[in-house]
Formats: sequence, structure tokens, C-alpha cells
Amino acid sequence: MKSYFIKIPSLLKFIFRNWVWRLSSKEKVLYLTFDDGPTPEITEWILNELKKYDAKATFFCIGKNIGEHPEIFQKIIKENHAVGNHTNNHLNGWKTKTAYYLQNIEDAEKYFEENLKLKTQNSKLFRPPYGKLTLSQSKKIRKKGYKIIMWDVLSADFDPTISSEKCLENAIRNIQNGSIIVFHDSIKASEKLKFVLPKVLEYYSYMGFSFKSIE
Repeated sequence: MKSYFIKIPSLLKFIFRNWVWRLSSKEKVLYLTFDDGPTPEITEWILNELKKYDAKATFFCIGKNIGEHPEIFQKIIKENHAVGNHTNNHLNGWKTKTAYYLQNIEDAEKYFEENLKLKTQNSKLFRPPYGKLTLSQSKKIRKKGYKIIMWDVLSADFDPTISSEKCLENAIRNIQNGSIIVFHDSIKASEKLKFVLPKVLEYYSYMGFSFKSIE
């Protein structure tokens, strides 16, 4: 039995309404997001696919991965995508003391500051790994000026027990106008992502949607 929601219930969005789950828009707009990079084997492939459709996205990056692959991170920025903090070591907030969790976010932020000299972003974005965050952590993170960006559609590209076709179905059946969709630019998710992402871009472009980054 899977331990996650493909489509986030409205009640959960209401309870945690200080977090961003979906962006309302009268226009036909979708918000693709990619967690866990930058990863040499997959992030650059994603950038090339996005470019084919003039699509913009938001990459929630792990600090240590930026440190190991700054050239890929800078390419994300140069191609006018948004970036967000995903902690320095992909920490589970439910299993991490608040002080250490906040310090880990600050450690990641140093990598952002070093590389964001190339571009000024209007807002600081944060997404908790695994979507797991305590209320105490949330309050202190928001006090530091971050917007906490969650999602309303989970592709589950990380799940080895589902097929690539099921991953595509998760996206296509649940996406609606203004949806924030989660994918992962990780080796673990790469096989499903390479099947799903081109089809999502093609289908929704044909349906008249545009793809924007989160501000």
C-alpha cells in the first residue's frame, strides 16, 4: 500500500494553508517542479526537453549537489528557470531536530548565494524533502522569508513499484489549471521521467497550456 497521495486532498491544503499547494490562474498554466538535483545524468536532459516547448520550471536543489555540480546549477539559472532550497542533505523534517534542520537549510543557502549572483530571484522558495515538515520548522522557515512550496499532483516517478505508464497516468488524470506537479531529477526517477516528461509537455502544449516557473 502506497504511503502518499497522488492528488493532495483539499482538507490537507486547508489545514496547512500557509503552504503553497497550487497556484490559481484563469490562464491555462502549469507549474512543473523537479526535486533533488542538480544531477549530471538527468538535469541537463530535462533542460533540453523544456527548451523544446519554451517551458519554464522550478528546480528544488539539494545544497551538496549544487556544490558538486555548480555548472549545471548555473545552467538552470541562465535558462531562466526558478530555483528553490531543498535542504543541504535531503533531510526528513519529521526525523530531524528543528535547530539542525534550520542550519541545514542555511548550509544549502550558501551554495545558492554563491551562484545566484548570475540572477536575482524575487522570492526565496523552499520545499521540504519527502514533504515532511513540522509546524515549528514551518513557522521558523517562513520567518526567514521563504515561501514553502508543496504540490497538488505527485507523479510518483520515485516509486520503483509502479510502471512508467502508471506514472504518466498519475500526472494526466490529476493535473488541472494552476497545478504544481512534482518530478525528480534523480537517477532513481530517471527512467520514468524520460518516459513521462516528453508526453506531458507535448500533450499539454497541444491543449494550449503554458509552463511557468514559480515566483
